Amino acid sequence: MEARRDVFQAIADPTRRAILLLIAAQSMTPNAIAEEFHSSRQAVSKHIQILTECGLVKQEKKGREIYYHINASKVNEIDKWIQQFKNILETQFNQLDKVLLTLKKQKK
Repeated sequence: MEARRDVFQAIADPTRRAILLLIAAQSMTPNAIAEEFHSSRQAVSKHIQILTECGLVKQEKKGREIYYHINASKVNEIDKWIQQFKNILETQFNQLDKVLLTLKKQKK
């Protein structure tokens, strides 16, 4: 299924990030997730729907219950995207270190 929502908009919300942390540890039902928050079951369901639509969360039916769990491959996509910035920043810091060392040597 093609993701219909932007994953970064989905994780911009602190409640959705908290839900992701909860279900990263273990699959949970919507009721179990809702019990962890001071908001209505409907509000939590809307957050879960958004996370599902962007592909961060998958649902699995077990008997009459639906369990939500993290979609590790989608989380890995986010990590790869962020890693690009880490690499750029690391390169910039390394270049800055070289410049500072050169300046330090010139002052001696």
